[in-house]
Amino acid sequence: MSGVWVFVCGASGAGKDSVMAWAQQRLTERPDIVFSRRVVTREAQPGAEDTPVTLARFDALRLSGGLSWHWRAHDLRYGIGAHYAAAVQEGRTVVVNGSREHVQGLAPGADIRVVQILAEPQQLANRLAQRGRDDPQAVHSRLSRNARFDSLQTHCTIYNHGALADAGQQLLAYLTDGLNTTGPNHPLSA
Repeated sequence: MSGVWVFVCGASGAGKDSVMAWAQQRLTERPDIVFSRRVVTREAQPGAEDTPVTLARFDALRLSGGLSWHWRAHDLRYGIGAHYAAAVQEGRTVVVNGSREHVQGLAPGADIRVVQILAEPQQLANRLAQRGRDDPQAVHSRLSRNARFDSLQTHCTIYNHGALADAGQQLLAYLTDGLNTTGPNHPLSA
């Protein structure tokens, strides 16, 4: 029996990393649910869940078949190691911190689910400013591109506008109970 890929997507500042980390901490006793690490062509950052690599190393992984998925976003390259495909083939659920643009280009399939995490525009702007990773022009660019994804087809929508535990619990519920019961664009909360 084949497992599924769950791509968790959302705007920069929507809280994907935080929501995923919250759910992951509560699923440590579930070997059937695997949270993938991305490789990314960015400098190492404190507390980041990504594995930084050079552009040359990224290209070598991509060309050698070392990546199951790869995409570009915000002038960086992201990838998911090929070993996670084996986990899906073994029947596990592999959760990926994904890109909306990458997901839009994927052909629908029985082994792909899309979860979108949303936050209010002012929350996004505040979170990006607090993060301090981008200059004001880059923040504006990140916020401006959000309109391109208004029609993103999802299996689950999570609104991260309150307590982290509220959004985290929604992702947890989807991963443990909702993978086979929710259809496209099924919001878990309003």
